[in-house]
Amino acid sequence: MKRLVVTGAALLAATAITPASAQRARITPYVEASQVVAADLNGGDVLTYSTLGAGIDAQVQSRRVEVQVSYRYEHRFDYQNKLNNDHTHSGLATVKAAVAPGLSIEAGGIATRTRSDVRGDVQTSNVGNFSNSAQVFSAYVGPNLATHLGPMFVNGAYRFGYTKVEAPGSTGLAAGQPRLDYYDDSKVHVATASVGVKSGTVLPVGITVSGSYTREDAGQLDQRFEGKWGRGDVVLPIMRGLALAGGVGYEQIKISQRDALLNGAGQPVLDGAGRFRTDPNSPRRIAYDLDGVFWDAGVIWKPSRRTFFEARVGRRYGSMSYTGSLSYQPTPGSGIQIGVYDTVQTFGQQLNGGLSNLPTSIASSTDPFGNQFQGCIYGTTSAATGGCMNAVLASATTSAYRARGVTGVAVMGRGGTRFGIGGGWAKRDFIAPTGGTGFTTNGTSDTTIYGQLFASTDVGANGSLQGSVLGSYYNSDIPGNDGIYGWGANAAYTHRFGRLGATLSTGIFGFERDGESSASAQALLGLRYGF
Repeated sequence: MKRLVVTGAALLAATAITPASAQRARITPYVEASQVVAADLNGGDVLTYSTLGAGIDAQVQSRRVEVQVSYRYEHRFDYQNKLNNDHTHSGLATVKAAVAPGLSIEAGGIATRTRSDVRGDVQTSNVGNFSNSAQVFSAYVGPNLATHLGPMFVNGAYRFGYTKVEAPGSTGLAAGQPRLDYYDDSKVHVATASVGVKSGTVLPVGITVSGSYTREDAGQLDQRFEGKWGRGDVVLPIMRGLALAGGVGYEQIKISQRDALLNGAGQPVLDGAGRFRTDPNSPRRIAYDLDGVFWDAGVIWKPSRRTFFEARVGRRYGSMSYTGSLSYQPTPGSGIQIGVYDTVQTFGQQLNGGLSNLPTSIASSTDPFGNQFQGCIYGTTSAATGGCMNAVLASATTSAYRARGVTGVAVMGRGGTRFGIGGGWAKRDFIAPTGGTGFTTNGTSDTTIYGQLFASTDVGANGSLQGSVLGSYYNSDIPGNDGIYGWGANAAYTHRFGRLGATLSTGIFGFERDGESSASAQALLGLRYGF
């Protein structure tokens, strides 16, 4: 059931629409077969195997419903008994359905892979054997309300999210390093509400009052996250397109968990999947307990409908905090979005939140090497350029953390040609109990720097050419870590013969850290039949 979470909500919404009511509907299930060759460029073996896959591509656009689904399951057959991973899931689904004026239901899901240990190897391609890589599934669903009550606007939303990470295989770490727990699953509830008036309607200034409640329960060590806040904001116009903004609020955040069960040698007891078992007699230990006032102030600049900029500085989580956003829409098919964020959260919350911010129309990509949903995901319109998942997928950490960073995506499209570029910087300061048993990540941090380039163009009436380049850097101050670079590039040509399509793809991927490097050249020939 967990593996079907990516497509379920989207397909239900799609089948609920009659063809007459849909402005555009395309639902294409398919099967495919491929032959893969991966050559270790560091003097290792050449790995050859076959794959059989099945999936669905669906897009529905109507007055009331927007659906996009891309899901693929692949099973691998190795002739040399050298593969340690025999199947993968890869997919993304986004759904938005208007059920009444001002009221909509939104849902989404993703199936991809994440790094397991923040200190371990970088897996820049899903070809061959995976190291320090685990399958992850995440989905959310909930209603959104946006209406007016006289001169006041009223907004509200609720989101339920679920995230599951399978246990990894090897991580590539040297022996003797402190053992970290493996992420299992989490359930999160998020409710938000706001009410206010825009400047010039009732008062010369705009006023907004808002609040939020978050509750997350994670499967590992009985972890619990509970956060709530309320705030008031004022916007003061000072000239056309320019305004000053400021707000003050009060919040409470409490994060807790229990200890791991230890054996006679003082080492954590593991379950069958390699995760820590919870000590049933352990007291609930507090990892984070925040209770206080926060504030921020800044500027809002909107010189036209195509440009928006906001920057704020304030104090939150016990230190200075910086947030902001920039969007620019030069043409209907091109746009830029940049965001600066600062928040306390968890892996499950951040993955669910990033998923919910993705657009309902995603640029299609033929990436047989499986990187399509692990990094930057590009939209097709200037108003929804997409987002990058690199920061959260840096590793599936069980600890909560303070997440700070900047991320940006730009897309450009004209005719049958599209370009996308994304990148960013992210830092996570980990939050975990102290004074318990075993090694704690409390007070440690990691840094991620990433960049990605994507391009596609039509070649004649039935062909398409696509390519991508990616690079990343991960570093952590957890003992046993060395900064590690990951890189890769691939190109794919697809030719369609009616319902049958043939793809030829080549790529080179690798990583490098102090005293160690790995590189692999890869090639794939595949056939896909769409029904």
